[in-house]
This record gives sequence, C-alpha cells and structure tokens, in this order.
Amino acid sequence: MRKASIIRKTAETEISVELDLDGTGAYAMATGVGFFDHMLDQLARHSLIDMAVTCKGDLHIDDHHSVEDCGIALGQALAQALGDKRGIRRYGSCLLPMDDALVRAALDLSGRPYLVWNVAMPTAKIGNFDTELVREFFQAFATHGGITLHVDGLHGINSHHIAEAAFKAVARALREAVETDPRKGDAVPSTKGML
Repeated sequence: MRKASIIRKTAETEISVELDLDGTGAYAMATGVGFFDHMLDQLARHSLIDMAVTCKGDLHIDDHHSVEDCGIALGQALAQALGDKRGIRRYGSCLLPMDDALVRAALDLSGRPYLVWNVAMPTAKIGNFDTELVREFFQAFATHGGITLHVDGLHGINSHHIAEAAFKAVARALREAVETDPRKGDAVPSTKGML
C-alpha cells in the first residue's frame, strides 16, 4: 500500500495531501505560496515520494498558517503511509551542497518526534517568503510524522540556496529511510518489535 490521503480543514486552512512512498518523485503543489511550492517540489522530487498538495489558506494574514498546516498534513500522511514501518530502513542522512550552501540532514522514523534545527538564514525574507517559516514547516512535519530530525546548515550566504539545500537534504535522507530493506523482509527495524 504505502499510500495516504489526508484532508485537513480548520478556520485558517483547507488542505488536501496525497502521498505515495513508492513513487518516482512526481509532484503537484498548489499552496498559494510560490516559494513554498518550489520547496515542496524539491521535497517530492529528491525523496522519490509522489506528492500532491493543495492548500487554501488565510494568505491575507500571512503565509504562516498555510506553511505550518501543510507540514502537519504532510507529516500525518507520511505516518499513515508508513503504517507499522515493517521492512523500512528507518534511518537516513544526507550532506547536500548547493552552490555556497552546505546542509546536513539526518533522520530517524522512530515515532519519537524531535527537531534539532541549526540553520541560520542571512535574510528575513526570500522574495515575499518569511525565512523563519522553513523551520516552522519542518517542526510541524517532524512532529506529526513522528520523525527525529536534525538539520544543520554548515555553510551558506544566500538564503534561497540554504533553504533549498535544507529541503533537498531532508528529501534525500527521507528517501533512504522509507526505502524497503531487502535484507529485513517485513521485520520492524527496532529491538522493541515496534516503532
């Protein structure tokens, strides 16, 4: 199966997410936030997870609710698609360069959400996009996806490059973690017998 569909409706946003862990990285993003759509495209493309995300949010206020709630819905979809996590690799990491930026991401699909975020953005905005929302997205995604996620910005002077490198690094780590492990069959990757 390894697929999920999530509908999330609040007074602030209305979101639909479809996700297929065994995809090819196909994507269709329509959140109303151009830069964020571009980042979600990277997340899908480099994780090889098919993703479709639509969001109607209160953009007349700002982008915060839309970005955070998309993180919540995508995290929920990931957790749903993973099920009991039998046969997955569980861990993933990536050291990703993008021009001046170098970002390291490491994650564990442990069911124990935790975010360590050591990424400095030199500017407060990328176009009209608030750079602080990059962290907000990953906080929501990690929390609702049950992910222990560490992201470290090692170098970088351009906020666009740093943000994009972060999304790509997490995507590549996620690709590794959700893949099935041919040596483990349908075993849960934990000595506890469950995650």
